[in-house]
Amino acid sequence: MYSKDPLYRIFNGFNIVFLSILSLVCVMPLVHVFAVSLSSNAAATANLVTFWPIGFNLDSYERTFGSPSFLHALQISVYRTVLGTALSMLLCLLAAYPMSKEGSFFKGRTVYAWYFVITILFNGGLIPTYIIVNETGLRNTIWALVLPGAVAVFNVVLMMNFFRGIPKELDEAAQIDGASHARILFTVYLPISMPSIATLSLFSIVSHWNSWFDGMIYMEADIQPLATMIQSLVKSLDYTRIGIDPTEVKRLSERSLRATQIFIGALPVLVAYPFLQKYFVKGMTLGSVKE
Repeated sequence: MYSKDPLYRIFNGFNIVFLSILSLVCVMPLVHVFAVSLSSNAAATANLVTFWPIGFNLDSYERTFGSPSFLHALQISVYRTVLGTALSMLLCLLAAYPMSKEGSFFKGRTVYAWYFVITILFNGGLIPTYIIVNETGLRNTIWALVLPGAVAVFNVVLMMNFFRGIPKELDEAAQIDGASHARILFTVYLPISMPSIATLSLFSIVSHWNSWFDGMIYMEADIQPLATMIQSLVKSLDYTRIGIDPTEVKRLSERSLRATQIFIGALPVLVAYPFLQKYFVKGMTLGSVKE
């Protein structure tokens, strides 16, 4: 109900203005990068582009999408994101379901709970992790990018709290009908949990898509994901990696090429977010608060 209190109206107006400005601050850098990617060499090099392209052209996009190396890195990133998100959510569900049960039902629950807490507070470090990945033969395979972070404990905790909020009567009714725990999880809990699953899937998608460091240390240069390739290009400006001749870089402008690749790297998450955004607030609320 809309309040007639003047203080509330002032606060509401200030809140709208503040959030609008904050939204513009978040969006404007991406708009600037997009404008630079569509601008001419002279305008981009002279730093004349703000939020509208100058000397509109698509040369940077043509050279970028015409590069087999870039397309291969994009394919690896898509494969990694799909496989990693699917595996992460499967393990999250399988871990959260038993952890949501009472201690009297699941005797080892306390031990596993402490195990998860310890993994949040401590980790083996970079060198031991690298040694494990190398000695298990995972280097230069997609599994080196997927398996080390497959179980996100934060996601498990959110999903566990969401499962705890599901009425016990549904679980008991399924057990009376003779359903196994696997069937209860996938036919009773899973359909109800779609808001939380969509939210956690978005977390996983963003994490896998933007992750570049593991690709740099576990993968050879010709099989690195897109985020790692973009990071290398922005840092070293070695565009021969994606098959672009140095003379072409001078004609196209380094800033335009970098802006094009950065925008392409951010685009898939921007496209996926609106489809999952409607679940985001509901999923976070239901998964973070236990009644």
